[in-house]
Amino acid sequence: MTLLLVWLLNAVALLIVAYLLPGIAVASFGSALIAALVLGLLNSLVKPVLVLLTLPITIVTLGLFLIVLNALLFWFAGSILKGFQVNGFWWAVAGALLYSLISGVLSSIIPS
Repeated sequence: MTLLLVWLLNAVALLIVAYLLPGIAVASFGSALIAALVLGLLNSLVKPVLVLLTLPITIVTLGLFLIVLNALLFWFAGSILKGFQVNGFWWAVAGALLYSLISGVLSSIIPS
């Protein structure tokens, strides 16, 4: 039950990001649900491999390269989904930061 609620809140967070940033577009709530699912899968399956592969540059940049990885995954999700669009790398950086902030705030209201 908690997993479904987190998924719905992440979709709402994605809609909020699309509303706030003009470089990010979400066609509908259904598209936001699919995009939230894809982003969750990318973050849980692909991101650990990328973090491991880019560990030296992450150490040199004191962890700031993780922001680039988040943005690249956000941008990639926008490029493979039809109802979710990201208009460039810098919009992906802003969108990934705002998405993680909003989804973190929304997830904190869920009782554990």
